[in-house]
Amino acid sequence: MKDVSSPLQPAKTSRLAYIDWMRGLACVLMFQTHCYDAWLSPEARKSTFFMYSQLGGTLPAPLFLFLAGISFALVTDKLILKGVAPGPIARSTIWRGAEIFALGLLFRLQEYLIAWGWAPWTDLLRVDILNTIGVSMMLMGLTCWIVLASPGNVAQRARLGITAAAVALSISLLTPPLWTSWRPQWLPWPLQSYINGVHNLGKPQAWLFPIFPWAGFAFAGLAIGFLLRAEWTRCHEGGLFLVAGVFGVGLIQGARWLDSQPLHLFATYDFWHTSPAFFLIRVGLLFTILCASYIWCRWGPGQWAFSPLIQLGQTSLLVYWVHIEFVYGRVSILSKRVQGMMSASIGLLLIFLAMLALSLARTKLKGRGVKPFWRDTTPSSQRLAQPHQEVTAPPQLLRSRNVGGS
Repeated sequence: MKDVSSPLQPAKTSRLAYIDWMRGLACVLMFQTHCYDAWLSPEARKSTFFMYSQLGGTLPAPLFLFLAGISFALVTDKLILKGVAPGPIARSTIWRGAEIFALGLLFRLQEYLIAWGWAPWTDLLRVDILNTIGVSMMLMGLTCWIVLASPGNVAQRARLGITAAAVALSISLLTPPLWTSWRPQWLPWPLQSYINGVHNLGKPQAWLFPIFPWAGFAFAGLAIGFLLRAEWTRCHEGGLFLVAGVFGVGLIQGARWLDSQPLHLFATYDFWHTSPAFFLIRVGLLFTILCASYIWCRWGPGQWAFSPLIQLGQTSLLVYWVHIEFVYGRVSILSKRVQGMMSASIGLLLIFLAMLALSLARTKLKGRGVKPFWRDTTPSSQRLAQPHQEVTAPPQLLRSRNVGGS
């Protein structure tokens, strides 16, 4: 029987490098968003540059969630091919999601202790990006278990992909009412906050990451991830990514057209926070970036030499965790809210170089047998390209690298 994993075997360059490259891109976009937001003076914040910086800041969280979904699909499919039953697959993937969720709670505890004396205790229960990635992974594990445990005539990958796409669309469509007329106010606010980001402030907060709509990006990644593992894809991989790019552009234009129509599905219209049209536009952007990243890493100079983005992408949780303190925390390298554009940009460059150095040090230490808790930096392709290795739990592709924030 032909080894279906063979097209993913690591060569001189990795065919899955685009995953790490995209995650590294999300890190850079995250750095610039946080640095300019933390350091720029009120006057500098009125500039067009800052407006576009914040617009770019709408991408890191969707990118991290989208890539978590893709990675989840690749690992789940590999376990299916190895004959692992739906129950063990669900247990291991849901458990990994719970671990990520626990890291999110630990991060909130750390932030609270660092800010002891002025941070409210409610910050411990804030729904941040790590929490949402963990919850999304648990929901994806549950969804895959339901599909795999249900009989059906359609191929498993097709059923999984279609179900994931349907869940993503459903999350998008349910977001407007769950933020307004359907708010589950009967829930305690710490639980309701995971639905619509209400926190303890009486209404949904745009700076939080509730399941609706954010988990939708993870399920969109789950759908494309199963498509990437299809038999046809392995023979026409380049063509699929080109189609994904074209589809992404079409999705963006179609969503813009829908949004321009005089009639809307919901009485309350909030384009930037709950609109299904904005959700589809961002999914379209994710597909377009996926295509561009694949082209850059597969046929372009993305892997000709050392790639800072691929390196950052392999340690994304670490650099996310650390850079926050040097940007927003007590040890911020610049005084907050008083900087001009030049000084803030120099600070951004320093943060980028420092995080890259930290990432390289992490990789070097791992090579010496040092294994910090945050992740295994084995390249994505090597984790997926070991057909003779027994797998009883998700490979390290689902490690905490699938995180970040905006």
